Amino acid sequence: MLEEPLAIGEDTENHQVTAIISHVVRPGREQGYEEWFHGIATAAQKFTGYLGVNAIRPRDHAHPEYVHIVRFDHYNTLKKWLESETRREWIERLQPLIEKPETVQTLTGLETWFSLSNKPMKSPPPRYKMALVTWLGVFITLAILTRLLAPLLSGLPVLLNQLITTGLVVAFLTYLIMPRLTQLFRQWLYPKSLL
Repeated sequence: MLEEPLAIGEDTENHQVTAIISHVVRPGREQGYEEWFHGIATAAQKFTGYLGVNAIRPRDHAHPEYVHIVRFDHYNTLKKWLESETRREWIERLQPLIEKPETVQTLTGLETWFSLSNKPMKSPPPRYKMALVTWLGVFITLAILTRLLAPLLSGLPVLLNQLITTGLVVAFLTYLIMPRLTQLFRQWLYPKSLL
């Protein structure tokens, strides 16, 4: 079941899209769930734009959450599958096997850096906006880190220097820079959102 209606952003409908779907399976129903999954995956293959599915099975049987990563060539083809009568019928068959309703999250790429805290994202910003804000974030982070790290890393081999620098850049972007830039540019990134 979709937690939110899917919305089409101006740039999301023409790019590959991924849906991350998770189910918490009732204890003792794992075999039935595996059979269900095989059936729905076979049904999805018949839909236009289907690119494949990957299953992540739980390691811990105390928390039997299965995660499926479903890929389609475009947002619109994924939306047709998610809202199809075929899928609805498979989801009805699923109900006795799971403890709570499924969760579905759609991703097209960089939008995971562009989520506003406590605000569900119905549609990511256009890619050109994400690219510009990401470029600004990388520029700021590299400018600061290279100045601070140059004296410390200058004696290391070039590849090790780059490995450490890029690792720190990604960490700073993910946890510090991008959340702040997303807040700073939220009106431009999400002009039609209810902020």
